[in-house]
Amino acid sequence: MIKVLSFLCSVFIGVAAFAQRPIFDAEAMWQLKRLGSEIVSPDGSKIIFRTAYYNFEKGVENPKSKAEFHLMTFGKKNETIGLPNAENIVGNIKWLNNEEIIFFAQEKGKLHIMRQGVDGTNRRSLTPEGCDEFEEFIVSPQGNYIVALKSIKVQPTVQDIHKDLTKANAYVYDDLMYRHWDSWNDGKAKQLFLYEVDNGTIGGSGINLLEGTPYHGVIPPYGGLEGVTFALDESKVLYVSKKLVGKEFAVSTNSDVYEYAIKTGHTVNLTPANKGYDTHPAYSPDGSQLAWLSMAKDGFEADKNDILLLVDGATTNLTKEVDMTVSSFHWAEDGKSIFFIAMHQATAQFFELDLKSKEVRQITKGIFNYTSLHPRGKYIYATRQSMLHPNELYQVAIKTGEAEELTDVNGEFLDDYGRPLIEQRWTTTTDNKKMLTWVVLPPDFDETKKYPTLLYCQGGPQSAVSQFFSFRWNFRVMASQGYVIIAPNRRGLPGFGQEWNDAISKDWGGQAMEDYLSAVDAVKTEKYVDEKRIGAVGASYGGYSVYYLAGIHEGRFKSFISHCGLFNLTSWYGSTEELFFANWDIGGPYWLPENKEGYVKNSPHTNVAKWDTPMFVIHGGKDFRVPYTQGLEAYQAAQLKGIKSRLLYFPEEGHWVINLHNSLLWHREFYGWLKETL
Repeated sequence: MIKVLSFLCSVFIGVAAFAQRPIFDAEAMWQLKRLGSEIVSPDGSKIIFRTAYYNFEKGVENPKSKAEFHLMTFGKKNETIGLPNAENIVGNIKWLNNEEIIFFAQEKGKLHIMRQGVDGTNRRSLTPEGCDEFEEFIVSPQGNYIVALKSIKVQPTVQDIHKDLTKANAYVYDDLMYRHWDSWNDGKAKQLFLYEVDNGTIGGSGINLLEGTPYHGVIPPYGGLEGVTFALDESKVLYVSKKLVGKEFAVSTNSDVYEYAIKTGHTVNLTPANKGYDTHPAYSPDGSQLAWLSMAKDGFEADKNDILLLVDGATTNLTKEVDMTVSSFHWAEDGKSIFFIAMHQATAQFFELDLKSKEVRQITKGIFNYTSLHPRGKYIYATRQSMLHPNELYQVAIKTGEAEELTDVNGEFLDDYGRPLIEQRWTTTTDNKKMLTWVVLPPDFDETKKYPTLLYCQGGPQSAVSQFFSFRWNFRVMASQGYVIIAPNRRGLPGFGQEWNDAISKDWGGQAMEDYLSAVDAVKTEKYVDEKRIGAVGASYGGYSVYYLAGIHEGRFKSFISHCGLFNLTSWYGSTEELFFANWDIGGPYWLPENKEGYVKNSPHTNVAKWDTPMFVIHGGKDFRVPYTQGLEAYQAAQLKGIKSRLLYFPEEGHWVINLHNSLLWHREFYGWLKETL
């Protein structure tokens, strides 16, 4: 299916109201197909993509996720079929050439690396020793090598040291970073193994590019092979690593791009002068230039992300004068320009950087986010989403920005439900600046009615309130329950210049809180907002915001919901793991005299005496970024003050609620609480 889409001429998105439609709720959201993992053939004639979904059949106690792989061939009809011979493909599909693919497959209970024609023919195994331990792999340009990612033991465990205590269940640590996000340090590191492909077979046990070191060959804990690439002549492998351990790892973001020479085994650091994150290296099409993403400041994970270029030993910052932060990029096929995605006024758009003139051209405009980037010929192939619709595939003309929708995997399903309206408005802050605020209105909106309203507080804190479609904090679900949503792009969010982004650091309880209140005060003047039924909700820094607003809101809100929020910054500093984040954004240790005033000003627990409004606290037991004790402290304070309060605790969830049944429970309790209190 193809649809030609024009740019939006209005700040409203919506369709005519239909009576008696079902309500779009969490159960409906979980039935949506999730499209992604798209890969375009080298010649741009075909694309393979994946859809995953849950089958909610009656009587099935716990529906399982199902995945399907699809092959689209571009032409007059853009024919799409199921990828042939894909029944046991697990994923990690790569193009070897225009007619062959390589992938993970599950056969006879084991994981294999397989190769076959894109038409499903001539299938054979390339499986090397230890393939079951692989997490991911990439293939070299000519197909003569692969690099695989797997976790190996780099430090002894309790059982290694105390061999007779086979049933001991404990960890022993002598340094920091003993846990990360949702996992305890088990003595393993994700390292990279290089294999040679000989006559179509991957042989041997591979060469460990980080042999004898305790370092990761990727950025842990969730980083993959997006930071690994081959030279076009296959003489070198580049990879990204933060070669630090212990306390140094915990307080620094200094990753670097390393070059491993395949013939000699020699490794060189290509970015020793850069002190922040260096990631995503990519050679130009002719192999003569190397580009990568770089942040200048060590310890600042939300610093401006620039494109750096290395040519003949000299490095140039290509986007130094561009007041945007780059999230991803891709070389143009002629090597004369670079395409990139950046946040611009709360939407993720395509841009083109001309290498000769250094000028930047915005390719796309509209109320949506592009979430991937695959340029081929005259087009960019990409996934796109909005607050109301999850990812679909698009073809974007590079010259004009005109977009054609290539898939519509959820359109028929979503047509059964009412569609909320999205309004983009600019509100004035207390320091007389303009702030973009999204206002999401319920389906079948009637401006003569009064609606309960929710202030959405974003996490991060430097994470844009853009046109994202979240399967956790979903604006379509919220609005479909009959709520107006106010979602401000308050101080600290990218897409409005680096000054706006940086303003929140060391001022968490300052101007950002004023921005929230400014947005609420502006929107609540609308006759459709019920001033007596306004709540505030959010997670992470958004959860912090809820706790903070509870002490300063002066009667604006009738209900609060905080998910994994920071409550007591002193105890949080003593239990979180990535201390570079706390050091940069909070100012460092609470015991330093120069930080005393900041902890008092910015910690929500110092304003608990002013709490007087119902508070719902949600937290995960495996959340090590914001440990669950933060939620317990807040809940206990509310209880002891006699405030209506509730605690929802998920022992096996981390910073996010991912399990299907836990998610459904989260939504039921979330909206149940709002029904009680708003």
